[in-house]
Amino acid sequence: MTIVSVPKANTELSELLSRVEAGEEIILARDDKPLVKLVPVETDKQQVRGYGRFAHLRDKIPSDIFLEPMSEDELAAWEGKYSFPGDNGE
Repeated sequence: MTIVSVPKANTELSELLSRVEAGEEIILARDDKPLVKLVPVETDKQQVRGYGRFAHLRDKIPSDIFLEPMSEDELAAWEGKYSFPGDNGE
């Protein structure tokens, strides 16, 4: 992160904006006190999450892992055996 004085920012605004567009964060300071931060605006260029995002993991997880019955201890945990008093709105 770069700190730039306000007078210097006035003369080098185009260069600073190019650096911010490239992803750099720049702080403008007046009298050595941070005043504002220049950051890039989020745009629609970000990848939208869609279906199949983790399809490459499909072959790495055994398909029967979700079909196995829970152990007695796991089932008790799901039913609240290890909950603290007041956790369920009591």
